[in-house]
Amino acid sequence: MRTQSRRRPPGTLLATAAAGTLLAPLLSGCWAGAGGLGGDSINVLMVNNPQMTELQKLTSRYFTQKTGIKVNFTVLPENDVRDKISQDFANQAGQYDVATLSNYEIPIYARNGWLHELGSYVKDDPGFDQQDILAPMRQSLTADDGKLYGEPFYGESSFLMYRKDVFAQKGLTMPAHPTWRQVADLAAKVDGAEPGMKGICLRGLPGWGESMAPLTTVVNTFGGTWFDKDWKARLTAPGFKNATKFYVDLVRAHGESGAAQSGFAECLNDTTQSKTAMWYDATSAAGLLEAKGSPVKGKIGYAPAPVDRTRSSGWLYTWAWGLQKASHNPDKAWKFISWASSKEYERLVGEKFGWADVPAGKRASTYEIPQYRAEAASFADRTREAIESARPRDPGVQKRPAPGIQFVDIPEFTDLGTKVSQEISAAIAGRQSVDTALAKSQKLASQITKEYEGR
Repeated sequence: MRTQSRRRPPGTLLATAAAGTLLAPLLSGCWAGAGGLGGDSINVLMVNNPQMTELQKLTSRYFTQKTGIKVNFTVLPENDVRDKISQDFANQAGQYDVATLSNYEIPIYARNGWLHELGSYVKDDPGFDQQDILAPMRQSLTADDGKLYGEPFYGESSFLMYRKDVFAQKGLTMPAHPTWRQVADLAAKVDGAEPGMKGICLRGLPGWGESMAPLTTVVNTFGGTWFDKDWKARLTAPGFKNATKFYVDLVRAHGESGAAQSGFAECLNDTTQSKTAMWYDATSAAGLLEAKGSPVKGKIGYAPAPVDRTRSSGWLYTWAWGLQKASHNPDKAWKFISWASSKEYERLVGEKFGWADVPAGKRASTYEIPQYRAEAASFADRTREAIESARPRDPGVQKRPAPGIQFVDIPEFTDLGTKVSQEISAAIAGRQSVDTALAKSQKLASQITKEYEGR
């Protein structure tokens, strides 16, 4: 999840976090017929981010010609694709064989019986090399029944990005493992280091996968949690309150202008235009900052996600492939999934589009490819370390009733997280206090407590 865009109110089981997808140019897609209802074709429904559109360009020549399986793509913006996926999979209509799902949705969809398990395919396909998939990714795509229901296309965590040249000019050093208190101190010192430059960019845009994604990682490391192990809402408890006050105070004092309406895209723009000296966000941002033509290419340093009480705090997100249980072509669908998530496909992308474009963050072997390491030298190891240190089932200091780092993996979280984010955004904008925002949020979360208490 690189990020999520401005979201409509979610449905029953819609959307994901995390940290989300990068806003990309719209590529309209339409269903290409009933290819998924038997025959030698399958229907794939996927989000319109750049790496997915590269996949679309490569499929005909490098998959269809080899296997004889035609792939009919429907490619839609994130909000639209999530709505369409939930409708088709919930109804088990079988219109689409494969869809892009995240580590938020896959366990929920699996519990509802909407997905075909993939473990049996993996067992019969040793060339896929499931053990090469990074352990946190394997874990996050495995449901409560112990079965695997998704294969990652790419993965990400979160880390701190900072301007090395600005820090050098100020005589500052980024700690190897920064704490949030150190980051706040550094933000104050680099604020105004260049004309129009702020100390740090932090998402304030409402959205459970926008501002709530980074904020929830701060809550975790400050000792807070959305719910305790008994499903008691804890949004006014010290850990959650202290983290939120810290985050709001930091972004109000040294954050970007218009912070209450700034998300991933806005912070990316501010960083590339030298309007901010630091940025805490998705590891996938690094490839954009280091891309050919980027004004800040070679100027950015990367540090682990800041902590307070925990050893690590980075989030975990993946766009993954889910196979609908009602698919009429599950074997052919698996062949597509295994190709799209394979080592072979990564090398193909590197050769055709450049090694910085490889959908990384999912396989250990990716980080051993010389060409990839050369092109992604400044951030590759940091990204892998962040993903491998992510703890989706144990992200804080106390036991949790459901997995998730930047989200709580229950269907109701999309609505709850979005509503709470609106209250926090109002606090960032100065329209209400953090105490008031959290008091309102606690009431919202307590409604979830009533539904889950005693389970």
